[in-house]
Amino acid sequence: MRFYYKISNTLHIYLVYILVIFAHMKYVYATPSQTAHITQHKDITILPINNAKFLAGQRFDFLIEIKDPTLNPANASSTIQVTINDKNIINYFNKKPKIWRDGDILSYRIDSISFNDTGCIKVKVKTPNSLGIATYEVVYNKANRKAKNVILLIGDGMSLQAKQMARILSKGISEGKYNDVLEMEKLDRMALITTSGYDSLTTDSANSASAYATGHKSVVNAMGVYADSTISPFDDPKIENITEILKRKTDKSIGLVTTANITDATPAAFVAHTRRRSEQNMIAQSYLDLNIDVLLGGGLQHFIPKETKGSKRKDSLELIKFYRDAGYEISKTKQELFTQAKSAKKLLGLYHNDNLNVYLDRAVLKNPKVLGEFQNQPSLLDMTNAALEVLSKNKNGFFLMIEGASIDKQLHKMDWQRATYDTIEFDQVVKIARDFATKHGDTLVIVVADHAHGASITGTYHELDGKSGREAVRTYAHSVFPTFVDNDNDGFPDDPNPDITLAVQYANHPDYKADYHFKQEPMSPTIKHHGKNIANPNMKGEEYRGNIPTEEDQEVHAADDVVLMSEGVGSEYFKGVMDNTEVFFAIMRAFGIDGR
Repeated sequence: MRFYYKISNTLHIYLVYILVIFAHMKYVYATPSQTAHITQHKDITILPINNAKFLAGQRFDFLIEIKDPTLNPANASSTIQVTINDKNIINYFNKKPKIWRDGDILSYRIDSISFNDTGCIKVKVKTPNSLGIATYEVVYNKANRKAKNVILLIGDGMSLQAKQMARILSKGISEGKYNDVLEMEKLDRMALITTSGYDSLTTDSANSASAYATGHKSVVNAMGVYADSTISPFDDPKIENITEILKRKTDKSIGLVTTANITDATPAAFVAHTRRRSEQNMIAQSYLDLNIDVLLGGGLQHFIPKETKGSKRKDSLELIKFYRDAGYEISKTKQELFTQAKSAKKLLGLYHNDNLNVYLDRAVLKNPKVLGEFQNQPSLLDMTNAALEVLSKNKNGFFLMIEGASIDKQLHKMDWQRATYDTIEFDQVVKIARDFATKHGDTLVIVVADHAHGASITGTYHELDGKSGREAVRTYAHSVFPTFVDNDNDGFPDDPNPDITLAVQYANHPDYKADYHFKQEPMSPTIKHHGKNIANPNMKGEEYRGNIPTEEDQEVHAADDVVLMSEGVGSEYFKGVMDNTEVFFAIMRAFGIDGR
């Protein structure tokens, strides 16, 4: 009996093993139609993407793209089953889809819809050959006390190291202890923010600002949209942004302030919907269409007709006239800004044809060759004070986004000194925002970068012992403290090029030359040569071989997390490690906005 039992048990085990193998083979060698009902098919794209999070009532466009040449648009309504929480999508939204084919792609789209019920949403798409599933979350939260105003300050590209450079230069360090910290570092709350988009690990400013503006991921170069398969930059499915929701649901005023072109990626992401951030002429029109109350920065070239010198428009539209007709005061100099802010209800300020000059060139060096015809540009502090003066006239409150844009732009050019002086200027703007919030007691202040750069402080650099180049980079015990001084107590070093300076080096760079000294005029690190970017021969110093593709003409973004600092009504939302989309939900929570 014992022998029989052992054989039976062994046979049983082998039988089970054979059945498992057979079942596995049946699954592996089954046809796609046989397996599609149990696996999500890669040829179905559902937009918004899986795991998207929505504010209740937030409007969006819904798109399904199916790569299946056998599907016929004529009978797609019967062959494609789309459900929301197991309910037919047409009945759920009470809207019929538009269905069409373009090449191999069949598209199924419903525009301007929203989820009104909070909780989990499951989208299921079935075709005869495939299955697609997406799960969403719909939320509505409000803080214990509503914020009347929100001031969002974005230091573009302001990585942890960029912030530290500003602290060293502005506050100083003695025997290893900082004499003070930056104004932004005095805010009560802190969190780490992840920065990736849904298409790539490393993001750009459009995609990252779009996450702050909409609460949704996008792709590189895009803002306010999910990217579809078409070439057009204007037909991608849209997601409603902060300014649209505030204009629809409240009587609050909106302000956008930047040291960049006002139609550049960061400010544009709070208004525009496009797959391509370079569509700046359209973006200039979008501000007017949405009636943004305060717009201050550069970018005159996108508001003047093509016949005017310096214009980047392709038409004869004099957009400034349309703004003036819509009730905007127009300023083009610092003096005009000061005067008009006192009486204006709506204000458009354009102080340079493109980006404003950086602080060092604009306020310290004042080189006419660098400034050109724009000798009277306001500072970021000037624009912030003016914006607050205009926006504060609205008893219902406001949302104000302020961008220190050239922290990023100068790190791209591997000019850390110019980037750092702009970071210090940005930090002084943070003080203006903090003082406003302290005085009024009803304001949320958020300070955050949108992405990082690979610039790092290796140690210090000096040539006091006759050494130069890499041999003069001082590491470990040799990295004696830098000798920046601020005798006039304005928060900026008196000289950007002291005897002992920082040794700032880059993790992701093209071919370039470095001598560690401050450049009196801005310079590009590369030039184009035989289709490749090489080190600029006009720059001094040792040449370093690049570690990124030769198609890149400057230092590039890093995928590092960035620091968020916050204070005021609703700031308790920020803690730990958070996705960049959570900034949007924090603002909506502070305002107590219900999108329904």
